[in-house]
Amino acid sequence: MIVENVLPDYYAEMLNVWENSVRATHDFISEEDIEYFKPIIIEQAFPAVTLKCVKDSTGKILGFIGVHERKVEMLFVLNEFRGKGIGKMLLEYAVGPLNAVYVDVNEQNPGAVGFYEHMGFSVTSRSPTDDMGKPFPILHMKL
Repeated sequence: MIVENVLPDYYAEMLNVWENSVRATHDFISEEDIEYFKPIIIEQAFPAVTLKCVKDSTGKILGFIGVHERKVEMLFVLNEFRGKGIGKMLLEYAVGPLNAVYVDVNEQNPGAVGFYEHMGFSVTSRSPTDDMGKPFPILHMKL
């Protein structure tokens, strides 16, 4: 497996990866929230970041990362491939060639918080809401 560039043709498949991952790890997000975020992610978030993905031997996207201005804006891995090194591979690529040193994490997603702490990030501050003003506390972390 290698980290590779993402083409806009991949956006629909990546949205499916996002939804699969969110449903497995973000039990605090409602069905309405998922539907609310989908068009924002595909129309605004994906085009605004440098995207990289990992595929299996058949070309299926297993996970992806988005970085903008030294900040990891998104990192999602298919649930059935969590814990297999894909997130680590993507994050190491983001920290290495893409020079990322910041990440914001949902406080209510302890698995993600623990992953980033394990990878060397520390909490620097906390916001009571996400960027959309929704009541999902965000931990701001730095490497």
